[in-house]
This record gives sequence, C-alpha cells and structure tokens, in this order.
Amino acid sequence: MARSLKRTLRRWLYIGHRWVGIVTCLFFAMWFISGVVMMYVAFPGLTDKERLAALPDIQWQKVLLSPDDAMKAAGATRYPRDIRLSMLADEPVYRITGWDGKRQAVSASDGRVITAVSEQQALAVARHHPASRSPQREEIIDRDQWSVTARYDPLRPLYLIALGDDAGTRLYISSRSGEIALDTNRTERVWNWLGSIPHWIYPTVLRKDGPLWRLVVLWISGICLIVGVTGIWIGILRVRPKRRYASGSITPYRGWMAWHHVTGLIAGVFVMTWMFSGWLSLNPGEYFAGRNTAREALQRYAGHDAPNIATKLPMPQSAMVEARFVWLDGSPMMIAASRDGSLRPLDVTSGELSALPSDRLWTATAKLLPQAHVAERLTLKEYDAYWYAHHHDRELPVLRAVFDDDAKTWFHISPVTGDILGRVDSSRRSYRWLFNALHSFDFQLLLKYRPAWDIVVWLLSILGTIVSISGVVIGWRYLRG
Repeated sequence: MARSLKRTLRRWLYIGHRWVGIVTCLFFAMWFISGVVMMYVAFPGLTDKERLAALPDIQWQKVLLSPDDAMKAAGATRYPRDIRLSMLADEPVYRITGWDGKRQAVSASDGRVITAVSEQQALAVARHHPASRSPQREEIIDRDQWSVTARYDPLRPLYLIALGDDAGTRLYISSRSGEIALDTNRTERVWNWLGSIPHWIYPTVLRKDGPLWRLVVLWISGICLIVGVTGIWIGILRVRPKRRYASGSITPYRGWMAWHHVTGLIAGVFVMTWMFSGWLSLNPGEYFAGRNTAREALQRYAGHDAPNIATKLPMPQSAMVEARFVWLDGSPMMIAASRDGSLRPLDVTSGELSALPSDRLWTATAKLLPQAHVAERLTLKEYDAYWYAHHHDRELPVLRAVFDDDAKTWFHISPVTGDILGRVDSSRRSYRWLFNALHSFDFQLLLKYRPAWDIVVWLLSILGTIVSISGVVIGWRYLRG
C-alpha cells in the first residue's frame, strides 16, 4: 500500500512538473535574459544629480517671501516634510511636500499658490536641461510606461517634451507645478523592453494598479518557485553519479532532456535562491520592516515642528540652483545645492557657510529613538556590507548610529548636511542578505573587484537560461505531441 502510494505520488510529481513547467519555463527564461540586460540598463528615473543639473541659478533679487510666508500661503500649520526654493522658468518658487505626500508650489515673489503651468513655462524649464537642443512638446499624458508608478501621482498630468538631442531625451514636466518628474532617453526606452519591463512583469495596463500587480507577481513567482523545487527533487531522484545507467551516463535522458536535467542539477541551488529572493522582494506578509523613518522620529531629530524661519532670507555669497530649508536639533539651516550636485549647509540668517559640529549631530541623533540609547557612534570612510554603492551613488564618509533598541536599529546620517540617509533594523539587514545578496549578488568582494561580479552573474545566468530554454523546447515538443 505504502509503495503504491509512493509510486502514485512520484508519478503526479513528474506530471505536475512537466505540464506546469511548460509555462513556468517561459517565465524563467524571460527572467534570466532580462536580468542580464538590467545589469547595465536601469529602469528610467531621475536622480538628484540629474535634476539639479537641469535647474537654473536662483534669482535671489526676485525672492520677496520667506519660507514662513510660503507655508502660510500653502495653509501649512506644521513644518512640512520638505520645503525647497528653486526656479520655475524665470520665477522663484517654494516647493512644499506635506507629510501626506501632497505637493504644492508657491511663488516666492508674490505668494500665490501655483496650480497650473503653461506649455511655454514647461518649455522654458526644458531649455535649461544640459541635453536640450530644440525642445518641443509632444503631448500631455496622464500615465505611460515610464511614469506608471504611483510616485508620480501628485505631479500628473505631465508634459512630455522632446529635447531634440541625439540621444532622444524626453522630459516629463508636471503641468501642476513645473517640476521635472522624469527623464528618459532612446537607449533606456529600447533596452527596458528587454530588461525591466518583462523582468518585473511591468506592462502599464497591469502596473498602474499597484495592489493587483503585486498580487499577480506574487502568485506567478510563487508557482515558479514550487515548480523549481519539484524540478530539483526530480533531478535528484533521477541522477545516478555512482551506479550509472546502461549508457554510462548519470542521467537517463538524451538531447534537450539531458541538458535540462544536468544543468538543472548544477544551477538548481542558484535558480531556487534567485527565485526565492525575487519572491521576497515583494515583502509577502509585510514581514520585513519599511525603510522610511517615522514622522515622529524626524520631528524629534529636527527639534521643531512649527513654521518659523527667518522673515527675510540673506543673499548667498555664491550661486546655487536649489535651497532646502531644514531644522536640526532646534536650529534652522539652509542646504544649498549647486548644479554639479554638491551640497553645503549655510546659516539661514547670514547666508554664510556653516559646517555642522559633530556633537550637534550626535545630540540630535540621540533623540531619534528616545526609549533607546546610541550604543555605537561610527564614521564610515569606506563601504561595507550594509552601506555600499551599486547602480547608485552613496555618500562617504557617513555617520552610523547604532541603537540598543529591540530591533537593533541603525541610522546612516550625512556629516555634511545632517540628512538621515537611511534606516535599517535587524529585519532590513536580514532582507539585505535574503534579497540583495541572493538576487543581485551584492557581495562586497565581487563589487570591489569588478568585473568579478559581472563574470559570476553572467555565468550563472547562462546556466539558468540553458535550464529554462531546454524546458521550453521540451514543453513545446510535448504540446506538439
């Protein structure tokens, strides 16, 4: 009876893997091939450096309102999450982001709230972009493949403006506030159809509904994970490394089936860890903590929660394209940004350079988690396993505050601006190994000695592709009968 049941279960194991695998191998092949593309071409976005490079110098002689005046005009009774000053065409504006994500733009010249931007203003914004040649408006869009995610919702609709350069750069400019939301170029747009879009299952019609997209990807990747487990199980059952088959081979199969079996055994662990980590990237069950720092912690760090910055801003001694107004431990500061992306703290009353004393930073840091203590104060001058650059820049040196709370929370803080650059607790550090390490191979040794990382990921991806393509061929032959 037990032997019969065992045979029956094994038979259904083979049948299930064979027929479900026909579909899932298509996904596996798609993920491996698109993953290689993503190693070199990221999904279009807008980095701070790109955004700042496209801004003109602030015309301070036109700035007649203080940040307090702007917040009053916007109806803010509490200090917002973010407030900064920059130019909209030839007019200085305060851009205010509330704690609820709502964005407002207020003229720094006359205090009016800006709710619409004309085509001519949008074109004037585009002309300051370093790639701009002969900018032309193509259309006004609400959402497309590159602006599909919810992060752009406060800025929609968007002017789509072609810059007329050889790279085919297009800017997405908010018709509400005149902010540059996104830029793309022809290379990104072409390669992402072979990279991020198939890899993330990212067609606009699906991705525009965030919860539905997440559910679909969780189910697809979960089913593929199960099929992968059954494949390894079958592969182990059928392999004979010692008592060989009559042909002298370790596998009973020939042709594509042999390729599928042997490479599946060789690359099986990688395929499974890659699938498992990809599934975890969607944080099923919300097991891993979020990255963001809580509003209450940020307000304790600032030491202030009410609009109260100098009634008249000073004339800075050097040019800047953006000024951000922040509080640190009860004192206001102005963070000046240059077109090259460099940042410097200025005294908000005099406009002079004002370096941040380290003791002031650590005093403010201690208030982030009042029920815990700062167990370690570290200054990182080199990247390590938890603070490193891969596909994006990260500031060095950086301060790391290690707290003794139950979650073992760390904060990474800029010693230049005082900005909180990141928060990680024990669950996020686990996520770093379970996702970033297993899925992207973000191991310090490989990243430090590139192209070691490229070689390892290429080789494993080739093995995974062979497993997948051989499965597709086998499935196609079964379907043809």
